[in-house]
Amino acid sequence: MYQIGNIYFIAGLAVIGGALFGFDIASMSAIIPGQPYRCYFNQTGIKSGNCGGPEALTQGGITAAMPAGSWLGALISGVLTDRVGRKKAIMIGCIIWVIGSIISAAAQNIAMLSVGRCINGLCVGIASAQVPVYISELSPPSKRGRMVGAQQWAITWGIMIMFYLSYGCSYIDGTSAFRIPWALQIIPSLVLGFGLFFTPESPRWLARKGRWEECQFVVTLVHGKGDPKARIVEYEMKEIRDMVEFEKANADVTFLELLKPRMLNRTHIGLFMQIWSQLTGMNVMMYYITYVFLMAGKTEGALLLSSSIQYIINVIMTIPALIYVDRWGRRPTLLVGGLLMAAWMFANAGILSVYGEPAPPGGFQGTAEASYVVSGPASNALIACTYLFVASYAPTWGPVSWIYPPELFPMRERGKAVALATSGNWAFNTALGLFVPPAFVNIQWRTYCVFGTFCLAMTFHVFFLFPETAGKTLEEIGEMFEGPRDSGSNVAQEAGGSFIPGIGVPAWKTRKATHRIRDVERGGSVAADGSGAEKGYGGAVGSEKEAGVGSKFREESSPDSREAA
Repeated sequence: MYQIGNIYFIAGLAVIGGALFGFDIASMSAIIPGQPYRCYFNQTGIKSGNCGGPEALTQGGITAAMPAGSWLGALISGVLTDRVGRKKAIMIGCIIWVIGSIISAAAQNIAMLSVGRCINGLCVGIASAQVPVYISELSPPSKRGRMVGAQQWAITWGIMIMFYLSYGCSYIDGTSAFRIPWALQIIPSLVLGFGLFFTPESPRWLARKGRWEECQFVVTLVHGKGDPKARIVEYEMKEIRDMVEFEKANADVTFLELLKPRMLNRTHIGLFMQIWSQLTGMNVMMYYITYVFLMAGKTEGALLLSSSIQYIINVIMTIPALIYVDRWGRRPTLLVGGLLMAAWMFANAGILSVYGEPAPPGGFQGTAEASYVVSGPASNALIACTYLFVASYAPTWGPVSWIYPPELFPMRERGKAVALATSGNWAFNTALGLFVPPAFVNIQWRTYCVFGTFCLAMTFHVFFLFPETAGKTLEEIGEMFEGPRDSGSNVAQEAGGSFIPGIGVPAWKTRKATHRIRDVERGGSVAADGSGAEKGYGGAVGSEKEAGVGSKFREESSPDSREAA
């Protein structure tokens, strides 16, 4: 079958899997304040002439059903992708999404809706875990951040498109107001599923299965633009061969292996990368933004239009990250984002506590979650800080949270490791979906203080323990954790003799390497020992000794790594 080798097309198609997540977020945030939804699933009677809708905890459960399914989907995706391949795993997810969307659109009660959303979540879990792996294993190293970061951009597009679609349907009388948007979610999954027939499988997965001719074909198609003698093709194939030979001596990976000393730090970093991305509070802003703007006094059409502006900001502000994230590096992007988000969260808490007042019993306009209300300039300030929070998240933690985990792990562990990390995202997404509506009712503005504190904590965590990966090959990144294979490699020079057993090169000593890898991709020479060309690139490609046995540096610095090798 004809296959397309343009990495921009491949990434653009694959990240539709992220757009499915965005569709789900917006379909809830735009629909839950509408009377058709609130009346059909009403549990709280009539308040101020309006249906009260589901109880706060029940609404939290409906919202959390999708991330609960995603948690399970992310976990099973590791086993699924190792057996059938990255591409086929995503295609299976598309079939699951169609089933879930049909059930949601036909929902007759809260239980049926929750089941449909949970099934949708299985697809989102598979796609969110394996789309970044699929793209990272196909992308040239210098473009990897941009390509994988497109996952987050697709999420923002999915949110915006579905929000405006749901907003338009809100003017329809009856249950069609929410059934039509949920049914239309089927279309992108069909596009993704059929489109993947024309894209190649991951070359690294093919290599692990011993399908070397297919692996060579894919690398030539995607990296060499059809030229099998291109320098980058030779370079990538040597990287892949060295790593596969090194891994042949090991048994097939299990989840327990991710907790062994040589992998524990990487597992902890990947898991917390995804956990922190949820604890920023961003998805709270996405799912429950209408509650926030109700507190700011917005009603009816103005409520939805004001909410929609943040989705436009989200799309636009993700673009700089797609262009510059490989130049900025991962660490600076995360550190700046964490500090800015903390500032806006604490600012919102301050505005509500100083200028706000408790809403009438039952909440503003009968919505219990709108438990505090501000008006006048303070209302505008609350909305502005919310927009600024989104503008801070979109180019920082949003894309990097998807880029970073697949870069951390060796090929044989990558599928299950990223699945485990992504499951952490969905576990906390589920918890927050349940927690936030009751939190707005009970602790009110202090909810913002909780998330502001999380943002500060994650900033310190990143500074001390998250190493820089930008511009480095996936194999070279492994050296930062296990010890350089060659005392003359770039990783060894970067470490400067500093290596912490069980952790690796100190995070604050690591630097981005985007310029070096670009020289190789443009046809620059790489020495046979992997030490690099005129500009010094190298470190990941090496001799059999470097790839499998280890060097004096490694043996002296990391007993755990020596045992693993």
